[in-house]
Amino acid sequence: MLLQDKIIVVTGAARGLGRSCAVRFAREGADLVLVDIAKDLAAVPYPLGSADQLEHTAELCRKEGAATVTVAADVREREAVQEVARQAFDRFGTVDVLLNGAGIAAPSGKAVHEISEDEWDLMVGVDLTGAWRMTKAVVPAMIEQRSGSVINVASTAGLVGYRHFAGYVAAKHGLIGLTKAAALDYGPFRVRVNALCPGSVRDDPLHEGRMLAEIARSLDVDVDEHEEIFVQSQPMNTLIEPQDIAGAAVWLAGNDSRQVTGTTLTVDGGFSAR
Repeated sequence: MLLQDKIIVVTGAARGLGRSCAVRFAREGADLVLVDIAKDLAAVPYPLGSADQLEHTAELCRKEGAATVTVAADVREREAVQEVARQAFDRFGTVDVLLNGAGIAAPSGKAVHEISEDEWDLMVGVDLTGAWRMTKAVVPAMIEQRSGSVINVASTAGLVGYRHFAGYVAAKHGLIGLTKAAALDYGPFRVRVNALCPGSVRDDPLHEGRMLAEIARSLDVDVDEHEEIFVQSQPMNTLIEPQDIAGAAVWLAGNDSRQVTGTTLTVDGGFSAR
């Protein structure tokens, strides 16, 4: 198993790509700390991961043989992130891998000048500052043990621009910048930091994903036809599957990528090659 005995923290683990990656990590032999806000936010116009969904992810991981801890935490809050780290270290003693998967795609659907201060702060707070805060909390243990891998789940929105998604695009570009800077900071300690950039990922009911549907809603795309519309922009004529992202995350988490740091691994079916 590629991740045997590794301790992995996954944020945004209640559903979607977070769940997909967590279950695959468990299947590869890792033990897990699963983190999600586990509640809705009034300013986000769609339901976020719930406590029940987070526990369901944990049960799926336990069925794969993983020891699993769940923590409800808002990555925008310093004390909540510190509690995640405390529970991880109390249970497992260290952290080998951090997957920063917590993120939101909305509030979006507005031109730059129409975005409110609160909307901007929310998007950047979750999608960028949250990853920085989690890194700050767990990387010191990686430095001490002279090994570790941080995987920041960015997006093709971190590589190109999207109309009416300025907050999301800015946060994901910033996340890739954070990745590169952190890779240089931590390289001497053999702690690797990489960004994973998914393209248009299908909302698999098994993982209860809904990101693509929410992006479609923000773009005023008919939800009943959104998959077909997104496929039209894919050179490989298919949407990305959650397991495609999970497989890439396993590689970045494992020893086969031990010389890979500061890079952006794009899994988008060729979309960004245009």
